[in-house]
Amino acid sequence: MGSEEKYCPACATPLIIRDVFGTQRPSCPSCHHVVYNDPKVATTCIVERKGRVLMIRRALEPGIGLWCMPGGYVDRGEVVEEAAAREVLEETGLVVEVGSLVGLFSEKGRPVIVAAFAATETGGVLQAGPEAQEVDFFPLGDLPPLAFPRDVEILERWRHGLR
Repeated sequence: MGSEEKYCPACATPLIIRDVFGTQRPSCPSCHHVVYNDPKVATTCIVERKGRVLMIRRALEPGIGLWCMPGGYVDRGEVVEEAAAREVLEETGLVVEVGSLVGLFSEKGRPVIVAAFAATETGGVLQAGPEAQEVDFFPLGDLPPLAFPRDVEILERWRHGLR
């Protein structure tokens, strides 16, 4: 159990791990409350300019110094598409119109679900934000070293379906 799961949020009794419908979960032996650790939702956008896709060189871990498409976490209560546009602006200085959903991407054992969107550049000035060392556009066939292997899958789905 992580530190946030030591005590029952309903009655403050120390939690135990027990089987709940076939999954080991933190549970309260007193009031029987079960703690469900929800996934985190992140967004990313594929922004194309003259046959090249927008990438940022990460200034933060994980993958510091490697490249990825602009994106980040959705804030509680935020509309996913608005989060996608906000992340592009924060990381690249570009204003985008978020378009079609390319897909939802998840990996077994990882808590993050990524919502990938196609997006169209509508304004702004290309410049690296505080979470990026640099920003640039790259041809699909000549991408820099990627921070997240799933980006290849996202770009392939976009290339074959929603471009």
